[in-house]
Amino acid sequence: MKLVKPIELFQKFLKSGSKEQGRLLGLDVGQKYVGLAVSDTCNKIASPLSVLVRKKTNIDLMARDLQMLVSQLSLIGFVVGYPFSLQGQSSVEAVQVKLFMEELRKTGRLDGLCYTYWNENYTSKCVEALLDPLNLHPVESKTIMDKFAAVGILQDFISHFLGVFVDQYSHSLLGYLDDMNRNLKSEDMPRE
Repeated sequence: MKLVKPIELFQKFLKSGSKEQGRLLGLDVGQKYVGLAVSDTCNKIASPLSVLVRKKTNIDLMARDLQMLVSQLSLIGFVVGYPFSLQGQSSVEAVQVKLFMEELRKTGRLDGLCYTYWNENYTSKCVEALLDPLNLHPVESKTIMDKFAAVGILQDFISHFLGVFVDQYSHSLLGYLDDMNRNLKSEDMPRE
């Protein structure tokens, strides 16, 4: 596994744009659970997938589960939620996320895959606010919260880069169409 910048993962994601386009997996790494979300086959929408139980003794089992998902879902990379500090300092949670990813990397089961960190600030809080009125059992609420926090992380990543890509694409497309239009008009002009 290789840590890459978000734009590098997105570029890899764009290059995989063949018939069997690669998908992304979002991870919300917590102390007890890792929430998972997956992008759709068009890579526009993130959906909840599952929750893995996280223990110090089961990192190899988690790596095997992720390896199976990579194969089944044609995954090309992971978008890992990371609690970036507004003050620029690493929090305990941030250190835990990095340690978890390093442990996964050391298993060797996910070699060749790229991952990046993406801001997860407030994703769990937003999901929690939505779930509170439902009065769910605490365990059910926690697993739903972790999956949907992963959805929030992955969807934000996809929307951010697709928005930038679409804006750049439409801008260049509009410029191209304007140039064509000017050329057509000048060709249609009677010559003296």
